Amino acid sequence: MTRQVLLDHLGEVEAAALLVNGRLEDLLLDGVDVRPGAIYRAKADRPMKGQGGVFLSAPDGPLFLRQIKGLKQGETLLVQVNARPEPGKAPAVTQKVLFKSRYAIVTPDAPGLNISRQIKDEALRDTLLEIAHDAMEGSAMGLILRSSCAEADADDIADDVLAMRDLAQNVSQDTSGAPDLLVEGDGPHALAWREWQADEVITEPGSFAEHGVLEEIDALQRAKAGAMFIEPTRAFVAVDVNTGGDSSPAAGLKANLACARGLARQLRLRGLGGQIVVDFAPMPKKDRRAVESALRSAFRADPVETTLVGWTTMGHFELNRARLRVPLSEVL
Repeated sequence: MTRQVLLDHLGEVEAAALLVNGRLEDLLLDGVDVRPGAIYRAKADRPMKGQGGVFLSAPDGPLFLRQIKGLKQGETLLVQVNARPEPGKAPAVTQKVLFKSRYAIVTPDAPGLNISRQIKDEALRDTLLEIAHDAMEGSAMGLILRSSCAEADADDIADDVLAMRDLAQNVSQDTSGAPDLLVEGDGPHALAWREWQADEVITEPGSFAEHGVLEEIDALQRAKAGAMFIEPTRAFVAVDVNTGGDSSPAAGLKANLACARGLARQLRLRGLGGQIVVDFAPMPKKDRRAVESALRSAFRADPVETTLVGWTTMGHFELNRARLRVPLSEVL
């Protein structure tokens, strides 16, 4: 399996693409609004009754924070953007601030040293734990070593942990003063370095055109994707599954399984999140378990957190997906 990372632009927009054996598997685009991961020093305004939260004053505009028990108007606090804003709404933020890099996640409010569960080798886990103890000695903050540490050099891991520790300490102490942006969210190129493992990284301008990414992006602008039609609305993303000209008894199950296996990739590449409603092709109820199993398997490997809510009374399947990506339709 060959993994290539392409760092390029779509017009003036920074973009990154991940190709696996020449096929587009992931696409990151930059947006005009606040990037997820940005950390602000913000000031609490008046709580919004009935909305379960409070608006915060920040230099780039208002932010919205839920779970405000004990928060006083005028209080200054550190918050982190955890989702892209919906059109016309303030970005949602959390007080659980994380400092995330290629190998390490520093957690100021969650002490303890942890190793990714994906790393199974006990000898390697012991080595990584030693690195963690050395790098975090004297700090009360927590640390998670990511699965990418499995193939990394020990010195690179230690340097990454120390950099995140220093950043976390400096930001955590910067709680006084006017509202300010303390840490910018990562753009597509930085996110690609942080999240994707690759055999080759290509940075030459025009690499999207040379490697066929532009043609795949053109196809993503169409609603039809195999047996699926994917159409975003203001309220949710509607996915309709059709059997086409296949009238065999198993046509519905066949189309639905294909949709279940490919839906995560399509949503990922199109940058779609929020509520997802899938209208599967007609099939016996006994086949629902196989379709749901295929969905779970596909979304388990997807980097964007997605909750499989389940079947509705009318036979639709609902999902709720974090809004972390810039929709492709907003860029093109």
